[in-house]
Amino acid sequence: MSRFVRVLALALALILLLPLSSALAKPLEDSCPLTLTAPSVFLLEAGTGTVIFEKNGLEKRPAASITKLMTLLLAFEALEQGTITLDTPVTVSQNAARQAGSQAFLDAGATYRMEDLLKATIIASANDAAVAIAEHLSGTENAFAEKMNEKAQVLSLRNTHYVNCTGLPAENQYTCAADVAAIAHALCAYPQYFKYSSIWMDTLTHPSGRVTDLTNTNRLVRFYDGCDGFKTGSTNEAKYCLCATAEKSGMRLIAVVLGVPNSQTRFDEARAMLDWGFASYTREEICRPGDLIGTRIPVKLGSREEVDAALGSGLSMLLKTGQKKGLSFEAELPDSLSAPVKKGQEIGTVRILLDGAVIATLPAVAADDIPLPSMLDGITRLLENWK
Repeated sequence: MSRFVRVLALALALILLLPLSSALAKPLEDSCPLTLTAPSVFLLEAGTGTVIFEKNGLEKRPAASITKLMTLLLAFEALEQGTITLDTPVTVSQNAARQAGSQAFLDAGATYRMEDLLKATIIASANDAAVAIAEHLSGTENAFAEKMNEKAQVLSLRNTHYVNCTGLPAENQYTCAADVAAIAHALCAYPQYFKYSSIWMDTLTHPSGRVTDLTNTNRLVRFYDGCDGFKTGSTNEAKYCLCATAEKSGMRLIAVVLGVPNSQTRFDEARAMLDWGFASYTREEICRPGDLIGTRIPVKLGSREEVDAALGSGLSMLLKTGQKKGLSFEAELPDSLSAPVKKGQEIGTVRILLDGAVIATLPAVAADDIPLPSMLDGITRLLENWK
């Protein structure tokens, strides 16, 4: 079995059986296939959660404002749960208004809609808006940071710890490229996020009538086809960081670049990663639940004499360009079944092979109900046999 097939089989097992976890996910590529200067990189396909390649993906590093991805994930979870709405009024504290670094220049004591604070955080990476959201959700930024750490545990992020919600320098605050990709992957579940993250330029109108321009810190949103989200980050400690995502031909990739010495390099290297991923892999829907296998199985003593065999689950996976032609299927089914047979009843297995090597095993099920014959059916059969 080739190295690629062995790794692919393992990756599929992880995708099908486990949540995305930086400690468990194994890359399809043995090593980083590109020459990149970033000390830590990670490339993930979002639809299947497949890791394509990484370099020092578990290395603990500061990631500056990329920290806000977890802040936003908790905010969108609160929206989904109904704890807040986009129209929820949020009064900005003095603490939030005086945050250093990137700002939306919020007025202390003024009340803003939650949607405006989300847009300012996502588009302009506004620290004051992020802290206002955190304080509204948990009372204090420290209490919110505890919630961030709890969510990190839920996501099995073992190389991440938060002290604040902004990513401003703080002792014992760190993450890693793999964990950043996992948080971004979780955020993909909220389409509302992309409504804001894909905006290049916007404005924030303050309650006083004052207007602040918002410009997306992620240049790839404007200059890379298909890019529609995620975050930049930069501090003296973290240097320049980027988590970027793009979608093409039904496949979404997430690229993470941490710790490069200048701003443009993070965009150049993320672009190179995305280009390579889209050129080298395609996401294929191999089969869907309910697809007929093409075999009918005799049913003894049933109201019908045969039942179609179907797939009990589907399979979507990444393949290297041109590998689809190497796929084949093998079914292991019984010679017959005895009634009654229930629709969805597991009756065998189907093996998916790539270049002759098994990469997945799926259940085969009955496509229909085949009950025992009614009394009338029994009499009719007796009469037919009598003739």
